[in-house]
Amino acid sequence: MTIRVLLVDDQPLLRVAFTLVLDSQPDLEVAGEAEDGAEAVRLATRLRPDVVLMDVRMPGLDGIEATRQIVEQCPDTQVLILTTFDLDEYAFAGLRAGASGFLLKNAQPDELLSAIRSVAAGDAVVAPRITRRLLDTFASQLPADGAGPTRSEQAVEALTTRERSVLVQIARGLSNAEVAAELYLAEATVKTHVSRILLKLGLRDRVQAVVYAYENHLVRPA
Repeated sequence: MTIRVLLVDDQPLLRVAFTLVLDSQPDLEVAGEAEDGAEAVRLATRLRPDVVLMDVRMPGLDGIEATRQIVEQCPDTQVLILTTFDLDEYAFAGLRAGASGFLLKNAQPDELLSAIRSVAAGDAVVAPRITRRLLDTFASQLPADGAGPTRSEQAVEALTTRERSVLVQIARGLSNAEVAAELYLAEATVKTHVSRILLKLGLRDRVQAVVYAYENHLVRPA
């Protein structure tokens, strides 16, 4: 099955480079190109691509707000944010806006291709150092011992023990295959657990599950 990709970047040369990389793959197809966020939203709603490669800093509507609008209007389209700026604010804002992944533009071509295929399949892609800083940041917000549970924390009680274990492993950045190996489960079983976790917690995808786990103190620094 061909994965249709919308390229969004205000630099024409980068769009050409991405096109060359994607066109070299038999299962990937460039569905369209946009040079700013507003055009990206228009094209996404018209073309309904499987994946949007989204730049962050662009004139007019930026990549974060464009991501938010695309996720809202095209729920079956996944957004993979690419940026030269290795800054927490972009990673956090992009993930909160509904992006399914975050990679730097200096990632190797194989990393980019793998990321596109992963988010198209419903998985999440977050650069390891971003995951580490997410954990470090939210660790500083942990409540004092004895603090009462929040409403979100209470929602976690709806999860089974196994689902909670799977959620913790996801939050640590493990793929389904890695979670399966860690918990001695079949990969298909892990996928079923992930689907149930998202349903019970009212989350859109794995990235939201990662942020949810950090915000609700399910993962702590080693």
